[in-house]
Amino acid sequence: MVARVRELRPDLGLTVSATTREPREGEIDGTSYYFLTEEEFTRRLDADEFVEWANVHGHRYGTLVSEVSSKLAAGSSLVLEIDVQGAFQVKERFPEAVLVFIMPPSLPVLQERLSNRGTESADSLALRLANAEREMALADRYDDVVVNDDLDRAVDELLAVLDKHERN
Repeated sequence: MVARVRELRPDLGLTVSATTREPREGEIDGTSYYFLTEEEFTRRLDADEFVEWANVHGHRYGTLVSEVSSKLAAGSSLVLEIDVQGAFQVKERFPEAVLVFIMPPSLPVLQERLSNRGTESADSLALRLANAEREMALADRYDDVVVNDDLDRAVDELLAVLDKHERN
């Protein structure tokens, strides 16, 4: 969804997150994620190099200050693809940030999507679904919610949300 939005709005800056998980097939370090060892992640965390970070699905993820700073310096509005823990950290650090929750149509649909992706073990799938259920319960704390039930409609709705907040 974010990739489609960025095709239509190339002016939006997208940060590359850091993670301690192993790369999936086709993922490229520095483009898909910054793939860090646990030790490197901890070193950067101790050096206060993250805007936000969280343990998600058994791995650590975070957004580097350098990613945010470089995009903001270029005058870009930013898109951060992060979980709810990170979103609330960003809102605390940047009160002007707009939080948009991308909601699956339902947990069964999310389960089907994750299963069809073929990248999750049974344990990982169960963990992701449990986390998603907890995260969905927090959607009312976001500025806007977009239900990703139909990709074209959801992309249009997300674009409208972005336009609304950029005008304010």
